[in-house]
Amino acid sequence: MRAAAELNATSEQFTVDARTLAEARASGLTAVTITLGYVMGELPPYEHTVHEIDVWDGIVDRHPDALLKVTTAADIRTVARDGRVGVVYGFQNAVAVGDDVSRVAEFAERGVRVVQLTYNQANHLGGGSAAPAGTGLTAFGREVVDALNDHHVMVDLSHSGERTCLDAAAHSRAPVSVNHTGCRALTDLPRNKTDDELRLVASRGGFVGIYFMPFLNPTGHARAADVVEHLAHAVDVCGEDHVGIGTDGPVTAIDDLDAYRERLAEHVAQRRAAGVSAAGERADTYPFVVDLRGVDQFRELIRLLERRGWSATRIEKIMGRNFLDYAERVWTA
Repeated sequence: MRAAAELNATSEQFTVDARTLAEARASGLTAVTITLGYVMGELPPYEHTVHEIDVWDGIVDRHPDALLKVTTAADIRTVARDGRVGVVYGFQNAVAVGDDVSRVAEFAERGVRVVQLTYNQANHLGGGSAAPAGTGLTAFGREVVDALNDHHVMVDLSHSGERTCLDAAAHSRAPVSVNHTGCRALTDLPRNKTDDELRLVASRGGFVGIYFMPFLNPTGHARAADVVEHLAHAVDVCGEDHVGIGTDGPVTAIDDLDAYRERLAEHVAQRRAAGVSAAGERADTYPFVVDLRGVDQFRELIRLLERRGWSATRIEKIMGRNFLDYAERVWTA
């Protein structure tokens, strides 16, 4: 169980202290999707996920002046006004549903607002980015998408394989999202989305978030300039109303990079041995963009986009307005 716990980090290991809260506010962050529940490993998916929701409910309850559990787009507007940080509950694997589609209603009632269908591997809903090519959305996956639509939960297709992404985007009655990804046309790695995927998601009113991850550069060493290029390509394909950021990382700076690098090497080796890693994961790269981290990362990105010649209106959309509008479309009953 120790290995399973390390592969699937628990929310009890997450530190929410004065520094974390202060740096989140200092960064300009308004709301963040936190990954809770089962992702991989040997932990019981449903039971672990229910426990994780309990843990995060406790975290939010202990910090009422700093955090708000987000269940509506109006909640995001509220925290923007009062200086708190909104916490959006999200899954990065829908395995916790098991074979009981009614659990979608249970999770929605508990406040889960984003459900990613797969992680990197195939599950009983569809194929992840590391699954054999052509693995599509299953019949049960379609039932789950229907239930997510019924309960106004975002269908997130990050980490999905191309066929599953296209199938789910076409099947869903509500707009879908790819909350954290890059553009395959610029860097040919499975975690990045093809233009066909990006175009379909946008054409149906969805949202694409570009991450701050090494997969943005073929060398594995992504820079801020790569984030800008992937944002620009996504806007060219999707239009400026359907693209934003989904960093896939924190705003709190890492104090000891040498110690972090050692832990990262162990973690990458463990993920590879367990068969859950994505193509492009390496021990000699960081899972973030080295010159876009810490409390100034968003302000620095804004400066780069201004230098690119983007208008204030477009930048506002990219930095959060588009996600808020997308949330309004999906979460509104």
